[in-house]
Amino acid sequence: ECLLCFLSFSLGGQAQVLLQQTQASVTRGQSKTAWIDCIVEGTSSFQAVTIHWYRQTSSKALERVLYIGSGQVTYDDNSHSSKYFSVKKGTNICTFSVNDINSNDEGTYYCAYW
Repeated sequence: ECLLCFLSFSLGGQAQVLLQQTQASVTRGQSKTAWIDCIVEGTSSFQAVTIHWYRQTSSKALERVLYIGSGQVTYDDNSHSSKYFSVKKGTNICTFSVNDINSNDEGTYYCAYW
């Protein structure tokens, strides 16, 4: 069983954008920070593409945490701003971080494009 598992998915759209999360899981100690990379392929305008990050925990329905477009992170719930963050790196990597990990953070995290 993993603390932070993750997958990716892409819905429809005219462009064939492929998202890949190369690590199957991440385990970090209590109060540490975990980083998840989402590799974005199939677009020549990576910095303009909006990437969404979702979380699925055992006690809650799938929920979007945040999305990042042209450098700016937008949170669905502003209380998440101290817990989660995302940044685009280079030409095709979108990184998501979970800060101050505790048992409530155990679950599956998804990057998505739509």
